[in-house]
Amino acid sequence: MTGKMYSPLQNWLLTILKVPPEPQPPAGSPGSVRVFRAGRNYFRLRLFGWGVGQLFALAGIVFWLVMFVQIEAEAKRRKQTATEVQPMTADSFAKEIEAFAKEAGRQDQPEGKRRRGIFVGWGAFKEALTRFATRLPDEVFPFIWFFKVTGILIYLAQIPVTYFLRRLDFEMRWYIVTDRSLRLRSGVAKVQETTMSFANLQQVELHQNPIQRILGLGDVRVQSAGGGSSAGKGEGNGEDSMHRAHFHAVDNAQEIRDLILERLRRFRQAGLGDPDDHHHGEDHTGPPPSPQPVGSALDAARELLAEARALRTVLR
Repeated sequence: MTGKMYSPLQNWLLTILKVPPEPQPPAGSPGSVRVFRAGRNYFRLRLFGWGVGQLFALAGIVFWLVMFVQIEAEAKRRKQTATEVQPMTADSFAKEIEAFAKEAGRQDQPEGKRRRGIFVGWGAFKEALTRFATRLPDEVFPFIWFFKVTGILIYLAQIPVTYFLRRLDFEMRWYIVTDRSLRLRSGVAKVQETTMSFANLQQVELHQNPIQRILGLGDVRVQSAGGGSSAGKGEGNGEDSMHRAHFHAVDNAQEIRDLILERLRRFRQAGLGDPDDHHHGEDHTGPPPSPQPVGSALDAARELLAEARALRTVLR
């Protein structure tokens, strides 16, 4: 999918789902905002898994298509040579498979044939399907072909759709760090956004599995007060997920960890708290405000005396 085609589709989907193209920075000075994204190798890894799944699905479609073509051709050939065809029920079909399976597993067969028992068993299953198809009316085969073609069209149609969803999921991952807090957002259909203040931050961890080390990726996990231990708990389980943030599959995990630790250290040294708490604590903490300074009482008395003398002189 080219960029010219992808961008309009992305904008259209984000508009329909009312998802902002990017999150707003959390509390902090504007000059301290740092934005991180998931590593490009993470998208390549997900794209590789998507491609492998598509190849397996295509191989299955081709295999069964060839199988049905062979069965249909053999069933029509047998119908032309047979004098009378008995209808097959579900019970008789099951008995056919069981009989051929027993035949394939006979102990008096040559050892080489017994080693190929799985292939012989599959041949028995194919033979049972052929006998079943032989007893079907000719009008059924066009419906079978209709479902075959429909399945192929559905497979072809889902390729660009699933690729688009993989790419959009990768691009809609935002990790923002300021000097006071951090904000993480991911998802399109279900948007998950987490905001944490450094006032509540307790633990910062760096994780890498073997595949991530090969691809130069890593995870940074941040835990706030009240989250408890994350050992043995999956991501997003219960209330504890509200106290954890996950920088998933970033290619600069160590830089992010060091940045958070450094800003957390400065935050604590400055003695800053949550900016939302300042207005609530002004009237209850700290010493009472000192009175405003006033003029000397002596100077005020002298000024008053001088004015009185001047008034008396005028009245005379």
